[in-house]
Amino acid sequence: MKRFMLSLATVAISAPAFAQDRDDSKRTAAEFENEIIREIERGYFLKSNIGTTQFVGGYAALMRPVMVLSLSVGGDFIDRERMSASWEVMLQQGLFNGPRLDELAAVGPATQGDAHTFNGLVFVEASGYLSRRFGVGIRGGGGISYIPLLMEETAYNEDVVSSWGGNLALIHQSPLPAFGGGPTIEYYTKLSHFSLGADIDAMYILGLDLGVSGSGYLKYTF
Repeated sequence: MKRFMLSLATVAISAPAFAQDRDDSKRTAAEFENEIIREIERGYFLKSNIGTTQFVGGYAALMRPVMVLSLSVGGDFIDRERMSASWEVMLQQGLFNGPRLDELAAVGPATQGDAHTFNGLVFVEASGYLSRRFGVGIRGGGGISYIPLLMEETAYNEDVVSSWGGNLALIHQSPLPAFGGGPTIEYYTKLSHFSLGADIDAMYILGLDLGVSGSGYLKYTF
């Protein structure tokens, strides 16, 4: 009697497991694929850059690089194993110092001093992946740059513009068109949703100068 009861219990336990095995065998490969947890996230993202910009033309001596900060939102519209593409909208602020006191004789009798730039830019980027987590790409775009006047306007026009020319007055009157781009790299960390990278951009602001920017970034992809 005991042997019969043990056999009956064994059959009762194994029957659900057998049914589960049969159900698993009927599941499609696509269903299994959907259950795989992705280590690399692509989609909509937030991105924050910190770096600096060096002007390389006539304003190099008047606007010394200090710091450039930016905040971006964007999204990937191509997501493949070895290639991706994305759009990005960036708000950027740059801080620049004027020449030192002992350099005034070299750059002119009157200068503005510190300067700020505020940029609104749109970029499109395409990247290829050398490995599963490391990508190298190129990006380009454009937008507008606004440079507020940081001193009293009458004194600026009389003391600075009169020494350097009318172009200095024009750069503060309205936003200036800007365009450019450059290489970018990205590394997807093992911390889900987070990646690190660097952007190197050559950006030309019409009416001002050509600037070369280098910045590192932290990116969170939803």
